[in-house]
Amino acid sequence: MGFEELLEEVGGFGPFQLRNVALLALPRMLLPLHFLLPIFLAAVPAHRCALPGAPANFSHQDLWLEAHLPREPDGTLSSCLRFTHPQALPNTTLEGEGQSAGELEGEPSTVPCPQGWEYDRSEFSSTIATEVPWEVGGHWDLVCEQKGLNRAASTFFFAGVLVGAVAFGYLSDRFGRRRLLLVAYVSVLVLGLASAASVSYIMFAITRTLTGVALAGFTIIVMPLELEWLDVRHRTVAGVLSSTFWTGGMMLLALVGYLIRDWRWLLLAVTLPCALGIISLWWVPESARWLLTQGRVAEAHVYLVRCARLNGRPLSEDGLSQEALSKVAAGERGVRRPSYLDLFRTPRLRYISLCCMVMWFGVNFSYYGLSLDVSGLGLNVYHTQLLFGVVELPAKLLVYVLVRHVGRRLTQAGMLLGSALALGLGLLVSSEVGSWGVALAVMGKGFSEGAFTTAYLFTSELYPTVLRQTGLGLTALVGRLGGSLAPLAALLDEVWLPLPKLAYGGIALLAACTALLLPETRQAQLPETIQDVERKSAVQPSGGRDVQETGPGLSALRGRPSTEVLQQGLGEQKGRPAQSWSCHQCRLSVLIQP
Repeated sequence: MGFEELLEEVGGFGPFQLRNVALLALPRMLLPLHFLLPIFLAAVPAHRCALPGAPANFSHQDLWLEAHLPREPDGTLSSCLRFTHPQALPNTTLEGEGQSAGELEGEPSTVPCPQGWEYDRSEFSSTIATEVPWEVGGHWDLVCEQKGLNRAASTFFFAGVLVGAVAFGYLSDRFGRRRLLLVAYVSVLVLGLASAASVSYIMFAITRTLTGVALAGFTIIVMPLELEWLDVRHRTVAGVLSSTFWTGGMMLLALVGYLIRDWRWLLLAVTLPCALGIISLWWVPESARWLLTQGRVAEAHVYLVRCARLNGRPLSEDGLSQEALSKVAAGERGVRRPSYLDLFRTPRLRYISLCCMVMWFGVNFSYYGLSLDVSGLGLNVYHTQLLFGVVELPAKLLVYVLVRHVGRRLTQAGMLLGSALALGLGLLVSSEVGSWGVALAVMGKGFSEGAFTTAYLFTSELYPTVLRQTGLGLTALVGRLGGSLAPLAALLDEVWLPLPKLAYGGIALLAACTALLLPETRQAQLPETIQDVERKSAVQPSGGRDVQETGPGLSALRGRPSTEVLQQGLGEQKGRPAQSWSCHQCRLSVLIQP
């Protein structure tokens, strides 16, 4: 008996699994609250140099500012410079005292804001950009010359997510999913509180980076903890249900950001729910599959009996006996784990892996580039964020229809192409036609969400069962690299204002072209072994209906026990003996979120 058969006996989908999905909804909703928090946390309001000494009853404020602030090429007053000496303006009583002869004859000299900045507090009472340093070298006031540090904070955070994904992936396999989820909850809570209490930019950057490391535990642990209790038939349904929690978190972020305008209290508001998560772990079960791989049969038996009772399944005398569980545990312990190098050992898998890496980089780069840039649309940031969250729901429904009738490859390429076109057309639309700009931005966000949703399904069907989770892990790792670079790309506007959107759109277009190079998987049998992938002939233009095999491939595996298929693994290639492979999320076909 294998674990899948054991799960069928206790119930692979029922009240036990639904309760588990509900309990794990909290970390899924916390992810967008933190991942997209820079939209409010690092917002840069309108600002100008602080000008002390302005008359309290001065009635001509505009003239006063024009006497002290130079104008930019577009005619607006400078946000980063002031005149060394006030300028005399015609038809006013303002005098240019202290001006040198050279200044009177030529261009007046300017200096960076020596006494700090004054900020427009109408939309945000406080952000990390407006924070005044508490000590010398504190590096707050993250505007003008320091605005790169503002963007870098997001990059540091996503770099932490990348490192944390690797660390939590290894540790959760070694020490258990539930225990490491507790570590993630506690770490996010402690580091979030430390970030909110930061007295300098350096302290904030370090604590936010470590928070990213801890939050990676949610992305790595929650999905396996759900899927390892679900039978294969219901994993897609659970995945779709779970993905809606990400969208709910995005819309909740707009509400929380609207209600809380101070960045420290906002950070506390999205961090304190971790305390509820710590309490909820009392009812979250450990993965019985993982317990069996560790030889902890008695503990696995307790959880399996609890699952059967909650699902209303009668238990046979021999079904959950210690002897039966010990046999399953022996089979699970004998499984060897694949490595990333195995994705590049054969030509076909190497081709698929390289294409998927480019595709995932483009998906993440364009998604976070669009999601984190909510300025310049003519709406306030709260309305924009709400629209960006709402548009994800029809995007998911559109993907669900298209992948079933058009195919995975064309849907993936089409969604990426839609993102690129929306970004490109947005550059051509005049700022005076604000409604068109908003519509294109929202459409681009919907397309990028559709690309993200399709990418998980498409990638999981390209890899064989023995390497499916490893392939998803590698591509997601490269995707997180793209996500960490997206905030820095926004700094390209210093070179040329449209350059960031050109970068996001260009990378999305490259990823769309790369997606077209991959084989279609709609109505194709999922490969079980690496040899199945290598034997597949080129997909015909019919959209994946006529995938052929040139040898005893998938059809020969039908009806064989799953353990036998896994033991075949890579043993068929290069004459090596058959080896058993780990596949805790075998035949994974699930729609989840970034």
